[in-house]
Amino acid sequence: MKSNHLTRLSAAGVLVTLGIVFGDIGTSPIYVFSEICGHEKVSETLVLGALSCILWTLTFQTTLKYVLLTLRADNKGEGGILSLYALTRRHAKWLVVPAIIGGSALLADGIITPPISVISAVEGLTILNPDVAVVPIGIIIIIALFIFQRFGTKIVGNFFGPMMLLWFVTLAVLGVNQIVENPSVFKAINPYYAYDFLVNYPGGFWLLGAVFLCTTGAEALYSDLGHCGRRNIQVSWIFVKISLLLNYFGQAAWLTKHIGINLTLLYPNNPNPFYLIMPDWFILPGIIIATSAAVIASQALISGSYTLISEAIRLNLWPKISVLFPTNERGQVYIPSINWILCAGCIFIVLLFQKSSNMGAAYGLAITVTMLMTTILLTVYLLSVKKNAKWLVLSGLVLFATIELSFLVANLVKLPHGGYVTLIVGGVLVFIMWAWYKARKIKNRYIEFAKIEKYLPMLKELSEDTTITKYATNLVYLTSADVQSDIETKIVYSIFNKQPKRADIYWFVHVNVLDEPYTMEYRVRVLVPEKVFKVEFMLGFRVPTRINLYFRKVVEDLSKNREVDVISRYDSLKKHDVVGDFRFIVIDRILNYDFKLNTYEQFLMSTYSILKSLSLSEERAFGLDTSAVTTETVPLITIPTGDVKLTRLVPYTNGALHHIEEKEGV
Repeated sequence: MKSNHLTRLSAAGVLVTLGIVFGDIGTSPIYVFSEICGHEKVSETLVLGALSCILWTLTFQTTLKYVLLTLRADNKGEGGILSLYALTRRHAKWLVVPAIIGGSALLADGIITPPISVISAVEGLTILNPDVAVVPIGIIIIIALFIFQRFGTKIVGNFFGPMMLLWFVTLAVLGVNQIVENPSVFKAINPYYAYDFLVNYPGGFWLLGAVFLCTTGAEALYSDLGHCGRRNIQVSWIFVKISLLLNYFGQAAWLTKHIGINLTLLYPNNPNPFYLIMPDWFILPGIIIATSAAVIASQALISGSYTLISEAIRLNLWPKISVLFPTNERGQVYIPSINWILCAGCIFIVLLFQKSSNMGAAYGLAITVTMLMTTILLTVYLLSVKKNAKWLVLSGLVLFATIELSFLVANLVKLPHGGYVTLIVGGVLVFIMWAWYKARKIKNRYIEFAKIEKYLPMLKELSEDTTITKYATNLVYLTSADVQSDIETKIVYSIFNKQPKRADIYWFVHVNVLDEPYTMEYRVRVLVPEKVFKVEFMLGFRVPTRINLYFRKVVEDLSKNREVDVISRYDSLKKHDVVGDFRFIVIDRILNYDFKLNTYEQFLMSTYSILKSLSLSEERAFGLDTSAVTTETVPLITIPTGDVKLTRLVPYTNGALHHIEEKEGV
């Protein structure tokens, strides 16, 4: 994969960053004030207080936490909650819990972001025509968006930046146009107005759930770190934040001209201040620009969902499923099953809620949870690298946790009005990740290893034993033994006992997933010259698992260095320099029915079996040539027979059976 040259600070990098990173947070002005004031009578306390909350939320949450602090927690240039988990997981095993919860919540958010962004943009048409079919138009746009995913975003990548630049300029100009008529809204910079709103305005605290929507794209901003680089994001955020605030202040300036009015009654077709501040001649162009920005915002979150799932697979937090690479761009992936699940989920959300104002109730709750989990992981990371600033780090934890817990509590009021949807979706995703992770831990608990040196003489003798039919010229086993000198006893049993497998060369291949994202290295240990080799791949958690391709490259390198002769040993083929055949053996350990786990573990293993039946086979997951793979199933646990009591009976004599002995064992 080619590296991303746009991670360095440059004008081109900043432009592309606008298109990739800020789509989600950039489209929030379309619906934030609509959510805050949609069902309220406009008052100065409401408008200025909410505006002050928006300003300081963007300052503390987005600028301070994400742009200045979290972006520094990069894993070899990569960001996102699972990259942060990969950075910190060696410090404590329990960190998998916030990683799973945060990742699941971010995926759940991916189902609600495209609908609310697209529908809120299309709803602008109701100002021109109250009878416009918003839902069908929105669904058509969403379906087209997901159909397009299989081609990747390279084709339109250069279009995203200029389009979002136009969008942010539009936001700023629309805002300034209103501010010049009422510059008094700048007094909302004083945090007292936020305090007065939260304390004295009836229900002000619970409106924090709507205020929070202004920063929902901050987590996606961190996830896209690897695509654009920290400096490009930090520099472009200055322009983005100014544009967003100008639009929010402009909407507030317009709202202060409607004190005492319920916008829903005055503008029954569409009471959204974002569209109402537009000049009449600009409404249609504004809707087109807003819809384009909404599509770009949706695209960014969908792509982020693919990346997150692919990382989860490599970190053993998700079942193995097909992952495609539509372009040569680094980090760009496409996951067909996730694509259509997201598509179905988005269409369901549109049909369920119909209006963006109804979707707002389901929006924000999940991403609040993700932010809290990021705060936990970030704190562990900062404590590990800033050992002399422990109290400063803990103070930051208290600050951000207080803000995010307040938003979480305020969002809980949305539960009966739609928040339950994202809660259910997130809960299902958490269950899948947890069951897969824990079940693999249970399986690994029962793996038995032996020292491979003990069996090397036997392997050499077996290889040279012409009384046994040759199984393959090159026999390759995938092993989970992390220690170079170890091998699973199940592999030993497969070679010597299940069916003696004679081969000219034995290969034992181990894949080690590293906490770094894009490492691609290998080492070879020659156990018996020309007979037995152990190959270990060190692959980053974002590197695709194409073991067949990587293994062929290793064999080519060894052959060029004259460390191994892979020419066929059959006389008729050897004289023509035909390369010998390769056969892979994959051992699948299944839970045997006569072994009893406790109820909880039995439930996890049953769930794992169902998920495994729906996921890719081991050979496809490792990218092996399926025509040259044999899968052997073995029991997870071998039951010792010493405690089995059987009584042997003599054959029938004179119509009677006679006891002859009672033994323990068989």
